[in-house]
Amino acid sequence: MNKTEHHKKAIINSLEKSLGVVTTACKKVGIGRTTFYEWLKEDEEFANNVKDIQDIALDFAESHLHKQIGAGSTAATIFYLKTKGKNRGYIERQELDLGTDSHFRIEVIDEEVKD
Repeated sequence: MNKTEHHKKAIINSLEKSLGVVTTACKKVGIGRTTFYEWLKEDEEFANNVKDIQDIALDFAESHLHKQIGAGSTAATIFYLKTKGKNRGYIERQELDLGTDSHFRIEVIDEEVKD
């Protein structure tokens, strides 16, 4: 195993311990963030390993959110509904997905609001 591969393996291990915090992992291993992001862009296997760790960290955070909801946290419940309950109407603003090739029409209705 060459030096680069050794560093990549070390950074993956360090990312696991830091729950995906890149700066912490890079400092522990002694590589720069720029190098990390170059490896992420150029090495598909490395990128997949990093993504797996990010998914584990997200799962960890979600499990804590569920614990807070179970403990009766109103803020956690509202946060969860605003992020996961959008399709049921738990939103504060309208969101448009413009990543499609389909055409759409926007009609603006100007109504005067009376107090």
